[in-house]
Amino acid sequence: MQGKRILLIVGGGIAAFKTPELVRLIRGAGASVTTVVTDAGAQFVTPLTLSSLSGQPCHSALFDLTRESEMGHIQLSRAADLVVVAPATADLMGKIAAGLADDLASTLLMATDKRVLIAPAMNVRMWNHPATRRNRDTLEDDGVLFVGPDAGDMACGEWGEGRMSEPEAILQAIRAALGNAPLQLTEGPLWLSPESVVVPPAPKPLSGRHVIVTSGPTHEPIDPVRYIANRSSGAQGAAIAAALRDLGARVSFVTGPAAVPPPEGVEVIRVETAREMQAAVEAALPADAAVMAAAVADWRVLNGSDRKMKKDGTGRPPALEMGENPDILAWISRDERRPRLVVGFAAETHDVVENATAKRARKGCDWIVANDVSPETGIMGGAENAVTLIAAEGAETWPRLSKDEVARRLAQRIATALAETA
Repeated sequence: MQGKRILLIVGGGIAAFKTPELVRLIRGAGASVTTVVTDAGAQFVTPLTLSSLSGQPCHSALFDLTRESEMGHIQLSRAADLVVVAPATADLMGKIAAGLADDLASTLLMATDKRVLIAPAMNVRMWNHPATRRNRDTLEDDGVLFVGPDAGDMACGEWGEGRMSEPEAILQAIRAALGNAPLQLTEGPLWLSPESVVVPPAPKPLSGRHVIVTSGPTHEPIDPVRYIANRSSGAQGAAIAAALRDLGARVSFVTGPAAVPPPEGVEVIRVETAREMQAAVEAALPADAAVMAAAVADWRVLNGSDRKMKKDGTGRPPALEMGENPDILAWISRDERRPRLVVGFAAETHDVVENATAKRARKGCDWIVANDVSPETGIMGGAENAVTLIAAEGAETWPRLSKDEVARRLAQRIATALAETA
């Protein structure tokens, strides 16, 4: 791809958050990238972000007078070696199929004489709608190449085919479309998918990295049948471990007695108590990053019994003497073997950002992922999460998403941060 020129059109949709990583991968492969963002796409990724990463201006307006005096939209469409649309929404696919040209993106696609590769992204019902199927057939007949979409969880909470392919898969498809790799074509119209591209897999963003993830609750015994715990299901921690694994990391997954099973493809270390969790984390060091997602009990019982405690007929409960558990997040943030990036979690019921910001400073970690677990949110033990990522630079609130999507966003941020500090 050395010296090749890619015109990347960014459509509207939550999948647009993946495009900065795609720009980084394309440039890392030796090609240059010129970006165009639709009005809807700019709601998800800013032109400033795209221009900063590409090193070239990001275009959005068709009627830029300076450039239009030179027919700038024609030059953009012809100067590239390949036009890539990612994400390609149902609306944008419909425009291309119908030959509409009412904005810069659709005009470029009408004016280009180069190959076009699109990465669809939309709700599963939209992808399977008869209109989308007709448009897809039309585009295939016109020689447009496709990568994806993939099946999986979606930002809307549904599951199915319609997720935009990951940036690494799109990069492979770009290589093939540029003629740098042979294609295996199925019968019928040309359809390019990650599986049909015969090319050595590109290194994943976290290849060669070791990340420790803690997850689930801890159980602090009172006697052989009773314990102190909390309502954490471990779902968010398991999703984070899976997302980091998918980006190529070697994951040490230290989990308390969670309600959800651990993901496959990671090293699973099962523990019960906070002290056992700290010992397991210490044994897993050194690591490039640590994500402390476990809901560790703050207290343990000092005078627990090795036999089941019985009622004594007085009506009074046994007096439990409590002691403080080790603060694993504060310990790893200050340990001499501290990972380069330490991420903590803060489950709060009020003053979420204020309390979590203070916790980040107090513990000494790099980031805090804060969420509101007050009963009315339904988040504790649920399938969704609404988090605020707090760093030294400030706080960034994410919309309410599935826990898998929160995990994917956080894993990508971790990969970017480790790449920047390498």
